[in-house]
Amino acid sequence: MFISTPANRTKDDALDATARDAHGHDEHEQHEHDLGLSHDLPTLLNRRRLLSFLGGTGAAVALAACGSSDDTPTTSSSIASTTASSSASATTASTDTTESTDTEIPEETAGPYPADGSNGINVLTESGIVRSDLTKSFGSASGVADGIPLTIKLKVLDVSNDGAALAGAAVYLWHCDQAGNYSMYSDAAVNENYLRGVQEADSDGSVTFKSIFPAAYSGRWPHIHFEVYPSLKEATTASTKLRTSQLALPEDVSNAVYATDGYEASISNMTRTSLTSDMVFSDGYSLQMAKVTGSVADGYTATLNVPV
Repeated sequence: MFISTPANRTKDDALDATARDAHGHDEHEQHEHDLGLSHDLPTLLNRRRLLSFLGGTGAAVALAACGSSDDTPTTSSSIASTTASSSASATTASTDTTESTDTEIPEETAGPYPADGSNGINVLTESGIVRSDLTKSFGSASGVADGIPLTIKLKVLDVSNDGAALAGAAVYLWHCDQAGNYSMYSDAAVNENYLRGVQEADSDGSVTFKSIFPAAYSGRWPHIHFEVYPSLKEATTASTKLRTSQLALPEDVSNAVYATDGYEASISNMTRTSLTSDMVFSDGYSLQMAKVTGSVADGYTATLNVPV
């Protein structure tokens, strides 16, 4: 089990949250929004440096855990093909995921918008943050996030206990909205706190969130952020973090969603981004690719094991 300390944290936690573009981010953030070199490279380089130190058989094992042969760049033709199928509301069942229980999910950057107190804003101490429905803002905020429904199911597992369920652990999860805005940071959503929430794992180590499918913004593959804590108390005080990571969403499902109203910008962003070019997933995503089932008409469900 990994305990995150200030020394483990990547530099992007301190990104200046005042930079904005048309969606709440300026030109600087369009290049570094949640992935810039000064923010993501420290974590990625540490992982790659580890592989070079292992060498031989050890390196092969590490690459098997972090790598994947499915790193296929996104193309315009694939989007066009998926658009046709989504128009017919076809059901999609993506199985591009590794159900690992004995290898820790990779440590990743929290990005510049975690709102966990690491960069000044802390939503974790606010009344109302413990919830399963993330689509609505809470407290004095009243906004509702539009988008294709997405249920997110994570199962927290303890690798130090043969992959047993880590009952009582807590997960803080957050992601951008349909337009690529992050609540509490982006100008268009600065007064909202939707698409953020904490859940306590049940006896099976499972947590479930009701949300919407996130956008694909410039430079990033569709993803969802999350942090794992030993308990609900520690999550709501942002202390003793076990793991910070990101969940990747499959290409076929993402393209089907992005062919619907409200996600227009995501279509062009996907043509310029692939898993191999993404700053977080380019060195391996097999342990972070969610299994997604459902359809545009009925909504989707994303599931992922989270060994820590």
